Amino acid sequence: MFKDLTYKVVIRGMTTTEEKEILKGITGSVNPGEVLAMMGPSGSGKTSLLNLLGGRLSQPSMGGSVTYNDLPYSKFLKSRIGFVTQDDVLFPHLTVKETLTYAALLKLPNTLTKDQKEKRALDVINELGLERCQDTMIGGSFVRGVSGGERKRVCIGNEIIINPSLLFLDEPTSGLDSTTALRIVQMLHDIAEAGKTIVTTIHQPSSRLFHKFDKLILLGKGSLLYFGKASEAMDYFQFIGCTPLIAMNPAEFLLDLANGNVNDISVPSELEDKVQVGNAEAETQNGKPSAAVVQEYLVEAYETRVAEIEKKKLMVPIPLDEELKSKVHSLKRQWGASWCEQYSILFRRGFKERRHDYFSWLRITQVLATAIILGLLWWQSDANDPNGQQDQAGLLFFIAVFWGFFPVFTAIFTFPQERAMLTKERATDMYRLSAYFVARTTSDLPLDLVLPVLFLLVVYFMAGLRLSAGPFFLSILTVFLCIVAAQGLGLAIGATLMDLKRATTLASVTVMTFMLAGGFFVKKVPIFISWIRYISFNYHTYKLLLKVQYEHITPSINGIKIDSCFTEVAALITMVFGYRLLAYLSLRWMKLQAGA
Repeated sequence: MFKDLTYKVVIRGMTTTEEKEILKGITGSVNPGEVLAMMGPSGSGKTSLLNLLGGRLSQPSMGGSVTYNDLPYSKFLKSRIGFVTQDDVLFPHLTVKETLTYAALLKLPNTLTKDQKEKRALDVINELGLERCQDTMIGGSFVRGVSGGERKRVCIGNEIIINPSLLFLDEPTSGLDSTTALRIVQMLHDIAEAGKTIVTTIHQPSSRLFHKFDKLILLGKGSLLYFGKASEAMDYFQFIGCTPLIAMNPAEFLLDLANGNVNDISVPSELEDKVQVGNAEAETQNGKPSAAVVQEYLVEAYETRVAEIEKKKLMVPIPLDEELKSKVHSLKRQWGASWCEQYSILFRRGFKERRHDYFSWLRITQVLATAIILGLLWWQSDANDPNGQQDQAGLLFFIAVFWGFFPVFTAIFTFPQERAMLTKERATDMYRLSAYFVARTTSDLPLDLVLPVLFLLVVYFMAGLRLSAGPFFLSILTVFLCIVAAQGLGLAIGATLMDLKRATTLASVTVMTFMLAGGFFVKKVPIFISWIRYISFNYHTYKLLLKVQYEHITPSINGIKIDSCFTEVAALITMVFGYRLLAYLSLRWMKLQAGA
């Protein structure tokens, strides 16, 4: 139930600040077993109203009240509410079955066994008619996958898998043909008949679609033009003097009225009188009243003839199941899985999703081509010759720079690209942020080790570096430590800025500074800037690689002393955890800001 809902946004320009009213006193209700459709032209406030009812917008800019079974919204209601956004936010490389199975494992209560959760996912697949494509990848911009209607059904399946009491959908038929759209709305109707409450925005439904709705809200520029049974909408507008002059789809007729377009629509004498009086503002070229006048009349007609009756109906309490009421009122947040189970599920999901990107031919070719070119340039160099040492030191520095640069710019994209998915899944308390973060940052590690090993297998032996097992594996370990530290920096920058252009710019400047201070280009760095080298993973990696190769030959190379190197190892390990902690705190701050 919602009463006198208002919503305002502040639009900040270059010199002025303007407050715009999006919703103006919307009142209505929807009961279990009903489908409520919100209609209106673009910009009428449909999505804002849906987000307010679903608890997705900040409260300070909202007026009025929204109650669920006579109780106000709280974060503990999240697990009982499903919300399907207009954009299909799904992982492109997972199959339909994998997507719904992971959702079931994470969302369903931990009182169910793993087999029961997987069976629920299969039941939803059958319920939504997705059996034919259950083993097909979802797909995306660059990956072929399921059709638009199937993607939308997967999104709905993601939400109904928990059997929610209340389901919100933002334009679920957008971009679909009329037959597919009808199938989706029929499916929503079937879900409602099972005792659920469905609230959906709809853009321009067909006449068959329109008759599937139980209740209707018609909005025009943030004002309520009609609320009541969808089947009685035409009778109401006929009662106030607006009837179609030709055979029209009811939805088309209502949208024309909401837009103020009264072509092919007869208007009441009150509006005709305004035109005849010769009011220039109220008249258009064809002698019809202007859109603003039509809308003003519709708002006034609703407020004087229907609004008070509907508000009185809301005062009558609806008999509710006490058990359902107690569940909604529960103050204990219930997770579908323990922290360790969440981590395990998210790790597997992340590994399956990203292995396609990591082992793409483009990336493998990039690494192998670089390795072969380096191997040819430093072909069988001699470490015992001073000039050969100098050459090899240059190679080692390039390896430190390459495996510092490459992971930073890969990791930057991690959180900005997954922000929509993270926001969507965290909005329903699907998992703990800490479990997601640890799983997301560790699921890449097995994949990250493959390419550097491949790279070093080519470069190490072609360049004639120290040929024994110990130095080879220590070199791999050093490069891997550098990669994990560099990744941490990329994750921290991406999570802090959440904007790819700004993050890439900052990362470029940071990595370039670290490279220049890495101890190869400048031997005598001025003391006021020399501290940069100690926070540069390039410098610590370079020093460790020099130790591995030349500790048995010389005490120093290029003015860099080869000592125990415990400091370098400790510095890199500190960066591994320090940068990741910064990234986690940034994500936590982003979540708090979103919930503020």
